[in-house]
Amino acid sequence: MSRAGTLYIDKNSPIHKIDGSVKFLLLLVWTASVFLFNDFRVFLTFFIVGMGLLHIAKIPFKSIKPLFIFIVMFTIMNSLFLIVITPEYGSTLTGTTTPILTIKGITLSTETIWFALTLSMKYLAIFPIMMLFIFTTHPSKFASSLNKIGVSYKVAYAINIALRYIPDVRDEFKNIMHAQEARGVAFRKEDANIITRLKNYNTILFPLVLSSLNRVEVVSNAMDLREFGHKSKRTWYSSQKYSSIDFITLMLMALMLVVSIYLKIYVLKGFWYPFN
Repeated sequence: MSRAGTLYIDKNSPIHKIDGSVKFLLLLVWTASVFLFNDFRVFLTFFIVGMGLLHIAKIPFKSIKPLFIFIVMFTIMNSLFLIVITPEYGSTLTGTTTPILTIKGITLSTETIWFALTLSMKYLAIFPIMMLFIFTTHPSKFASSLNKIGVSYKVAYAINIALRYIPDVRDEFKNIMHAQEARGVAFRKEDANIITRLKNYNTILFPLVLSSLNRVEVVSNAMDLREFGHKSKRTWYSSQKYSSIDFITLMLMALMLVVSIYLKIYVLKGFWYPFN
């Protein structure tokens, strides 16, 4: 985390030199391209390329490790929920059924397991580009870039504040958790089972919401005192012009989107199941 209180990590890399608005467009195009498909091979390719970009950006894995663990746990829980709710959905997609387990007339098939893995890989395919955007984009420069392409400076500044307060909310979460632990509330696996620990996290949620609302009120009052929003335009302390690397990135983005649409229409039309 930088001294500015953001998740931005200052490194000398080609990724850091790309304009914030271009990286935001890359995030949108990347996400749209991923969601065009239902193919494990495509998602794995996006994930590997994305991790390669994180390596080029010189982002250490220890910086993204907590978020990576969170997204992995989320995908596991999501997959388990999908299997429980729709145990035959994979068979509907493939037209075949390879039963694994049958309970009260409901059959869990290999096809559904594969669909759950594919869906998990879809979320993981988006993870690297999100981390790339968050950790290599300075909030102030990103806000000015958005305003430069026509986004209202009020919206741009709201995004700026949101990015700045992500680490503050994280630190507040840790402080509240430590305070609750001092009162005897268990959050560690050696102190309580997982159900109890999940229930105990509710004791963090309410104080965290109140703290966040108080922070919003303080910032809002400070901005009102400075007549923020009174004028239709504003200048920015941090701004930069588009460079050659920005135009190259835009061309590569357009190519990626065109190739993705072509593959979806003519090659990878549906759900890929390798065991047919």
